[in-house]
Amino acid sequence: MSVYQLNPLEDHRWHEFVDQHPNSSIFHTPGWLEALRRSYGYEPIAYTTTPPGRDLTNGLVFCRVRSWLSGLRMVSLPFSDHCQPLIDHPKNAAELFAWLKDSRRRQQWKYIELRPAFAGNSLFESDGTFLQTESYLLHTLDLRPDLDSLFHRFDKSCIQRKIRRAEREQLVYEEGCSESLLAKFYSLLVLTRRRHGVPPQPLAWFRNLTASCNDNILIRVASKGDQPVAAILTILHKGTLIYKYGCSDAQFNNLGGTPFLFWKAIQDAKNKGVTQYDLGRSEIENFGLISFKENWGAKGIPLNYLRLAGAQAVHPHSDWVTRLAKNIFSRMPDTLLTATGKLLYRHIG
Repeated sequence: MSVYQLNPLEDHRWHEFVDQHPNSSIFHTPGWLEALRRSYGYEPIAYTTTPPGRDLTNGLVFCRVRSWLSGLRMVSLPFSDHCQPLIDHPKNAAELFAWLKDSRRRQQWKYIELRPAFAGNSLFESDGTFLQTESYLLHTLDLRPDLDSLFHRFDKSCIQRKIRRAEREQLVYEEGCSESLLAKFYSLLVLTRRRHGVPPQPLAWFRNLTASCNDNILIRVASKGDQPVAAILTILHKGTLIYKYGCSDAQFNNLGGTPFLFWKAIQDAKNKGVTQYDLGRSEIENFGLISFKENWGAKGIPLNYLRLAGAQAVHPHSDWVTRLAKNIFSRMPDTLLTATGKLLYRHIG
């Protein structure tokens, strides 16, 4: 059996394969890959055991990341919460993994990283080629119950009360992908990322994302009068709504803007027949974010990233380096903070 390489942005088979595969996500789509290419210069590439000219039956998609700062590596996929390898047979998995292992050594990639969505996948456990690195929780909310049933499952104090508070405050709701909404979203994102001690993603990333994903992406903004107080960005893919980014002005958090937007997104999803709300990954130690998602009734499963690396594998920074960086970022003026994000993000995908 041979392994073949294809360009998922140019080979029409990839779009058809992703559209039909039950385990595909927004992160497999040509739109997402195109946004990564435009924003960060990453080269999308896919591998399969299917010969050219035939309908794809399996595939592993990566971005080739070339960086003078962080080295040459293959990631599936940068800035993507998860990207399930679309392989249905252990024999094909073994062939692809053996080929990747040999290619990493020959082409001197620093490492190859996979981000499978399913915990305990026997394709990886039995192989032993990839070792677990980072671990997260992936939360999803079942949207099949009716709206009344969903609402009454939300935590009364943390969710229901805040939604009602937002309604009493008559928060203004807007949705779309216009430049004005993007500007409101990004101003709140800069505030939020500063609060967390990290730079914001480049504005170009969000412009490219909205352009590449067409009508499937929405920026949702809640305002008190003319003052934006919270915003989220969601993407629709097949039967799943994906929450990808959220931000707020902390001085107005008591108005319930973020829960209000989540509820609006859920109502919209129900009207479109969507059955699942993907709330994204959470760091294991981020108890506040995990609690927020569980207060909606979302269920979390382990999300473990896997890495094939040589002796030069990257090791995490020590805690003191992380704390120092967060302290510096939290004190930067907006222009310098956003410029730092524009410079750094292409190296850390």
